[in-house]
Amino acid sequence: MQMNNFNRHSVIKSLGLATIASAMPAIRVFPNDFGLISESKSEEIQKKMSQPVTAIVLGAGVRGWGAYGSYGRKFPDELQVVGVADPIPYKRERMSRAFKIPAENQFFTWEEVFKRPKFADAIIISTPDDLHYGPAMAGLQMGYHLLLEKPIAQTWKECNDILKLTEKKKAIVAVGHVLRYSPYFLKIKEIIDSGKIGDVVSVQHLEQVSYLHMSHGYVRGSWGNTKKSNPIILSKSCHDTDMLRWLINKPCTRVSSLGSLKFFRKENAPKGAPLRCTDGCPAEKECPFSAKRVYLEMRYGLNRLNLETVNEETILRELKNGPYGRCVFHCDNDVVDHHVSIFEFENQITASFHLVGHSHHGSRITHVFATKGDLYGDELSIVATQILTGEQEKWDISMVKIDSDHGGGDDGLTRNFVKAVRLNDPNYLTSTIQASMASHLMGFKAEESRKKGTVEKVNL
Repeated sequence: MQMNNFNRHSVIKSLGLATIASAMPAIRVFPNDFGLISESKSEEIQKKMSQPVTAIVLGAGVRGWGAYGSYGRKFPDELQVVGVADPIPYKRERMSRAFKIPAENQFFTWEEVFKRPKFADAIIISTPDDLHYGPAMAGLQMGYHLLLEKPIAQTWKECNDILKLTEKKKAIVAVGHVLRYSPYFLKIKEIIDSGKIGDVVSVQHLEQVSYLHMSHGYVRGSWGNTKKSNPIILSKSCHDTDMLRWLINKPCTRVSSLGSLKFFRKENAPKGAPLRCTDGCPAEKECPFSAKRVYLEMRYGLNRLNLETVNEETILRELKNGPYGRCVFHCDNDVVDHHVSIFEFENQITASFHLVGHSHHGSRITHVFATKGDLYGDELSIVATQILTGEQEKWDISMVKIDSDHGGGDDGLTRNFVKAVRLNDPNYLTSTIQASMASHLMGFKAEESRKKGTVEKVNL
């Protein structure tokens, strides 16, 4: 049975709802539906919706510029960036040119933003992980709403501090769990909630991080060291703990976890390998992680190299001096490169999560086992099979228009954050800080279990 196609962008843009139309009953992710709103309230909503949300972007890099800022460039009637803070001049200037930001609203550091009286509706925090807590607390204190890139913060106490201040200030805080807003994961959620495969018994979830992405982001890059970032289950895979918590829709009670940094260690370096790949490595031709191969030949991940002008000369200069030219076996990384966690949820539901950084390609695979059937998805397609009849329903990603990264989730989150702020109603978001705390605790407890060799209670 083939599920119906539809124009996703026009539906979501006109209704502000992240739903997927299909042959199956559509799940309403948000409680407010225009069909149930009185005429007077509809007029009130239309008035509020006619004004764009104004935002200040802290960190104008891949996420601030490329994800959330890009939504404002595509839909200036919905989101206007009126201020920017970034220590790298070309990033700050690029954002300022795109949105015609006046000089007085361009800042070198995030701290400078809060020396000014409040001048926008919201703050978009897309700074490095270790710079989430400070601007989040400062922004909330001044009365801003927040779009906060995941993970929320570096410790459970910091996450709780942000939550408490959010509730005290009655602010809207959306956490960057963008997968909740992608057509693919919305379809999985819809199928589970429809009851067609029965009650969930167990979930098997795999995240394959490609060898390129692993070495780029979690060895050489910004998330390789836990002191500068977070354990990888939070910096990378709080997306996945969030998916499990959201799909199963029950509190997690216990977790047990194993994993280690097995491969990207100095003792595994090829004989004679220098500290930098540009210093004449004897293993260069055989090494898949050679910085010269990855960045000069493949041109992989250059948006992280902070290059205003991209050419062979600028790339080579960065490799000779910056973090991305380091040998992957001679970095300051300490995050694990493989990790297996077992979660127990209420009602005796179990889930396994397997993170591995040694795949030839990156993808997520999810297998849901339930009392009347099972569901299998690989981010390209979903197959739901009935146990009794063997009947299958199939859905593939080509049926919808993907308009942003993370399978359309980047625009989906930003669109619904804009609507929540416009109407001062967090119910238009599924990834509020209140909802996101549970999956963050799962990550913190999984890391504690991994380090201590214990089964940890979650209790949230």
